[in-house]
Amino acid sequence: MKARVTVTLKTGVLDPQGKAIEGALGSLGVAGLASVRQGKVFDIEIADGLGKAEAEAALKDAAEKLLANTVVENYRIEIGG
Repeated sequence: MKARVTVTLKTGVLDPQGKAIEGALGSLGVAGLASVRQGKVFDIEIADGLGKAEAEAALKDAAEKLLANTVVENYRIEIGG
């Protein structure tokens, strides 16, 4: 089973890296983009024998302990087949 944890900055938190990317895209001639916010994606392989509920609990634990700074970041967990 595979999972993806997507971590993004909370609304209202300044994103200097996103602003830098936005500026770079503009200087490269990419038009029509109003705003860029950057984040992180973690693709994780779930150990065999772990049920979906157990996997979700383990992923939540991993996100809250290491993958995301929950003071300024949100995270979303997606579990696939």
